[in-house]
Amino acid sequence: MPMTVVPGRFTPAILSIGSRLPSFKYAARRVAVFVPRSAASISVETNSSVDSVVEKEKDILACPICYNSLALISQPNGLVGSAGTQLQCNTCKGSYSGNETHLDLAVASGSNQYTEPMPLSTELFRTPLVSFLYERGWRQNFIWGGFPGPEKEFEMAREYLKPVLGGNIIDASCGSGMFSRLFAKSELFSRVIALDYSENMLKQCYEFLNQEENLTNKENVVLVRADIARLPFLSGSVDAVHAGAALHCWPSPSSAVAEISRVLRPGGVFVATTFIYDGPFSFIPFLKNLRQELMRYSGSHIFLSERELEDLCKAGGLVGFTRVRNGLFIMLSATKPSR
Repeated sequence: MPMTVVPGRFTPAILSIGSRLPSFKYAARRVAVFVPRSAASISVETNSSVDSVVEKEKDILACPICYNSLALISQPNGLVGSAGTQLQCNTCKGSYSGNETHLDLAVASGSNQYTEPMPLSTELFRTPLVSFLYERGWRQNFIWGGFPGPEKEFEMAREYLKPVLGGNIIDASCGSGMFSRLFAKSELFSRVIALDYSENMLKQCYEFLNQEENLTNKENVVLVRADIARLPFLSGSVDAVHAGAALHCWPSPSSAVAEISRVLRPGGVFVATTFIYDGPFSFIPFLKNLRQELMRYSGSHIFLSERELEDLCKAGGLVGFTRVRNGLFIMLSATKPSR
């Protein structure tokens, strides 16, 4: 997935078109820019004049409506990655835009009047307060449910991800980017895509990335807003998908896992963590009925058995289900079948 990089301050951005790009007068900042297959990526120095260096690489972004490629239609001020950059699908003509913090590839992002509220569990994490608190106390409380902590969870996930090291990875429902930063700092992946539906979570992710003094490859991290059930990536273009403490928050886990299976290449790996309420919880009367009511009003999902999660992966087209347990915590992994 080619990118244009202007070293300095980290800023995810948009793509540039053409086999060669002209020089720019540009302030010192860092911009990550997607380029379609026919285009090139450039590396730039922090001087007033910018020279382009061509490096072709497979593209990955796609229209979330029809899954076809996107084209650049507007680049305000002549600046690569400036706010207001517009993308359009070559096929269905859907329009998308980028801003200072992320590329917005949600289905309805180009609409002016239409709004679509999501379930309560999704809307909660779109609020500025919860987005601010998530990495400042909220996530830390998961230790009471058996979550071993981000660093240990990262080490566990890395074991599952060994077959795809060196490829690209989507950190789905990335929140404030806790694991996105760990993946980037590990330098085990060629590209880290921090993806979330919450604009405010992506703003927090952007700020935390800018504060990382020891992260030398920030240009390899790209922030994207998208629906987990409508991923804006080409089929078979992704090596790995990670979803930390997210499965239970998705309005339709089956739709999400099916989408993850679509974008994974053959042999690609899916790793996720969530809560599971089995064991003594199975003796709670009417728990399944209570679960249905909770899902109806909040959009959250309660998993009651490991078999349920295995069936979820299988129904989505993934195989080789395996898991690690610690109390309510479960880390699972499954892979896209090889051809």
